[in-house]
This record gives sequence, C-alpha cells and structure tokens, in this order.
Amino acid sequence: MNLASLFNKNRVVYSFEVFPPKKTSPIETIYNTLDELEGLKPDFISVTYGAGGRTSDTATCDIAAAIKNRYHIEPLAHLTCVNDTKQEIEQILSRLKENGIENILALRGDKNPDIAPRKEFKHSADLVAFIKEFGGFGISGACYPEGHPDAQSLEEDINNLKIKVDAGVDHLITQLFFDNNLFYSFMDKVRAKGIAVPVEAGIMPVTNKAQIERMVTLCGASLPSKFTKMMQRFEHSPAALQDAGIAYAVDQIVDLISRGVDGIHLYTMNKPYVARKITESISGLINA
Repeated sequence: MNLASLFNKNRVVYSFEVFPPKKTSPIETIYNTLDELEGLKPDFISVTYGAGGRTSDTATCDIAAAIKNRYHIEPLAHLTCVNDTKQEIEQILSRLKENGIENILALRGDKNPDIAPRKEFKHSADLVAFIKEFGGFGISGACYPEGHPDAQSLEEDINNLKIKVDAGVDHLITQLFFDNNLFYSFMDKVRAKGIAVPVEAGIMPVTNKAQIERMVTLCGASLPSKFTKMMQRFEHSPAALQDAGIAYAVDQIVDLISRGVDGIHLYTMNKPYVARKITESISGLINA
C-alpha cells in the first residue's frame, strides 16, 4: 500500500517513528516497544536507518518487515544515500522488496566528518529519482519548517524540496518543530510553490532536556519562549518534565488538527508510555 493513499480519507493520518536499538542492546528491546505501540493503532510506523547507515546492516529492514508481518501495520523504511554507491542502494532496495516493504523515506543522511561522502548521490532528490526508476515503492521525503541547516535560506530549501517532490516524492514528513506558527508559514510557502503532496507534522515530545537540545542542534529547530521556560522550570525533575512535555506536544497537536493538518508523525523515541499518553489524549480528534 502506498502511504499517500491514506490521505484520501476524511481523517487525520497518525503515525509513529521508532529507531533500531544500539548494537550493544538486544534486538528484542524494539519488539517490546512495538508490542505496546501496536495497540495504539497507528496508520504506519517509520523505522530510522540504523548503524550509521552501513549497507551491511539489516536492522531497519528486519524491523520494518516485522512491523508488517508480525504486527500487521504498514512500515516506512528510512534510507540514506550519502555514503553509498548505486550498487549498494540497489542491494538495499532489493532486500526491502523481498521483505514486502512498499514504502521508503528517502534521505540524504548526515555527513560524517571522518568519512568522505560518495559522489553518486549528492542530494536526496538523486536517491528519490533512483528509487523511482527502480520501481515498486511509495516514496516519502523529509522537509524542514525552518529550512535545512545546510540551506542558505528557507526559500532555497523550498526550491530544493520542489525538485525532490518533482523527482517522485508523494508524501512529506517534517522535521521536529516547537512553534506551530512556523509550520503554518512554511505550509503557505510550500503550497504557493506548487507542492501539493500531503505533509505530516513531525512532533517530538520533550522527555529529556539534553536529548532535545542535541536534536535541536542537529536540525536547527528554534525554541519559543513558552518551551524554554517549561524546560527551565522542570529540568531537574524528570517526571515533571515528561508530563509537561507530553502536555506541550498534545497542545501542539490539538492546534494542528484544528487547523486542518494532513497528519501527525510522532517521534516516539522508543518510549511507549509517552506515545500512549499522547494518543489517549487526542484519539477523539483524530477519529472525528
């Protein structure tokens, strides 16, 4: 099933993201997480590209296959390309297809300062075009409400996004953001550019101050005053910060749904408790 077809229904699409466990953790840990997420009935679950994006690693494919065949939920497998050749990507695509995976989130991937990037895929649009030519997959892409950190401006980034969508992307998921007004402004610019594919809003609940600060550094998301005051007030009380973070995420989602967002993609950080509390709070809105 192509995930883009989910957005033809008169409802808000609701999905999760999980990541493979570290090499030092048993693979069973992710299945314990999925056991709990299954009951929340997401429309699909995305799986990040593990082990630093090495082609030899099969964790993403294995977990995506389990999501489909064991949990009967549609998976979205992340795939990066900055450190891979066309032959290596072709091998991964063949493996995904053999395991019944039908949807891919095509990403450039983060550049490693210690590893010279390959020359065959300079941008995610190159990977999108390659997957499109390979055939047999629905293709999703990432977008940045505040602009990609490598872009000179938001306008330049949206121009690049248009190239990516024209290459074959039929569904977009945003990077995390904490100010909904930035998302609404971004959507106005995206639609004005002629990008008409569904866009899911990526929401990350705050559960750990250091973790959020690291993610913000990586993706360039700004922190509104309301958000920073919340972190400062509860940073020394993990339980209180978790509750406040859940409430902040719920508040974001309620506002997004009331404004007609296409979908919500929840970055679960492999924390079923957080996903469950948020899902219980918004279930009536999603199914309305």
